[in-house]
Amino acid sequence: MSYKEFFQLNEIPFSNTPGERFYFDSEAHNRAFARLHYAVDEMKGLALCTGGIGAGKTMLARRMLRTLPHDKFETALLVIVHSGISAEWLLKRIALQLGIRQPASSGLMLLSQLYRRLIQIYEEGRKAVVMIDEAQMLQGREIMEELRGLLNLEVPGRKLVTFVLFGLPELMENLKLDEPLLQRVAMRCEIGAMNLDSTRAYIRHRLEKAGAVAEIFTEEAVVAIQSISSGTPRLVNTLCDNALFDAAVAGRYQVDGDIIRNAAAELGLLSGVSSNKTAADSDTVAVSMKENTADDSDPYIELAEFDRLLNRIDDKF
Repeated sequence: MSYKEFFQLNEIPFSNTPGERFYFDSEAHNRAFARLHYAVDEMKGLALCTGGIGAGKTMLARRMLRTLPHDKFETALLVIVHSGISAEWLLKRIALQLGIRQPASSGLMLLSQLYRRLIQIYEEGRKAVVMIDEAQMLQGREIMEELRGLLNLEVPGRKLVTFVLFGLPELMENLKLDEPLLQRVAMRCEIGAMNLDSTRAYIRHRLEKAGAVAEIFTEEAVVAIQSISSGTPRLVNTLCDNALFDAAVAGRYQVDGDIIRNAAAELGLLSGVSSNKTAADSDTVAVSMKENTADDSDPYIELAEFDRLLNRIDDKF
């Protein structure tokens, strides 16, 4: 049995796989979303959204993709998975995403195809928006020059395409490879970590979306989560997921600070804290180890104790 059944949830609430239904509109995400939406509405050309690992940039990018209406926007979302891509590869993927079925192999012909397609989108009364996630992996002067070239495609009074780049803070260093491109950044927003109030609301929001009807995390647990994760959504998810599993194994319907700290220690998120659960904690399922005796014999697992603990798990589930 998974902890989903134990806590009577409809689904796993703290998965790190981006899911639009669990999107939480924190103050930082709400501010970033508003600024990026303004950038694409006004066709500013180039906007950046940066943040640390696990800050929720991918979730925000997917929300942008979903909320831009098709009758007003031609949207594309590219996810860069490694840093070895070429400028030609990037241009072809942009072309495919914008509806060009057979991108040309020649660079000049490909740019011509993109220009004609962007003009078509413009004449339809729509706006072309290309979002690129993990954009810090766009490395090399040639790629930056190609992006700048696309930004030069415009009609009187308006650019034909707007790029929104999501990435780690080092994205700014990559853009410095092409100073004229860096100067074209019209909007930039930074997604910071959540504060305690936001983390509390985030946990409650995800549990409610998963069908929880009772408070599962105590205030002590929430404070511990905030302290250990520093308000980074991905770490909050990982801590909560592990803590719910541990609580279910122990037959406990509330998660307190001790459960959070034990989960954090097992994940290696605490320095100098042992992750072993002791037999002295009657609510924790553990394997008892005999202390070394005077003859310096190695520790061993007491089989009778092991059987007893297995029976306890069966009784709880």
